Amino acid sequence: MTNTHSNLSRFQPILLSVLRIVSAYMFMLHGTAKLFALPHIEMFDGLQLMSIYGLAGILEVVGGVLLLLGLFTRPVAFVLSGQMAVAYFMSHAAKAPLLPLLNGGEAAALFCFIFLYIATAGGGAWALDNKLGKKL
Repeated sequence: MTNTHSNLSRFQPILLSVLRIVSAYMFMLHGTAKLFALPHIEMFDGLQLMSIYGLAGILEVVGGVLLLLGLFTRPVAFVLSGQMAVAYFMSHAAKAPLLPLLNGGEAAALFCFIFLYIATAGGGAWALDNKLGKKL
């Protein structure tokens, strides 16, 4: 058991980066759908930039890019985790508070906790923060 654990744990920093990159890419798509209609989602047609959805789109694109690169990973992930908590309680929880499957809040809840984990664990082996930290 110990040998298997130590063999697998050597991949932890790399897989943390993979989790960060994949999550950031999927999260960023929510923002590009809102701001640039890529991919097009009819619900966001005519979206006002200075609305709650517009602000969410800005956070999703800018925060998504920063997380994808692993730049300012911890503070960005913390802010985005908070954004997803707010999104869950504003848009989903009233429908069925403890049942994300029924209230459509699975993505918001998962992003919230993934980003909270990344905020505490860091960006992993492939984060630009590692290069920036060495220069400082």
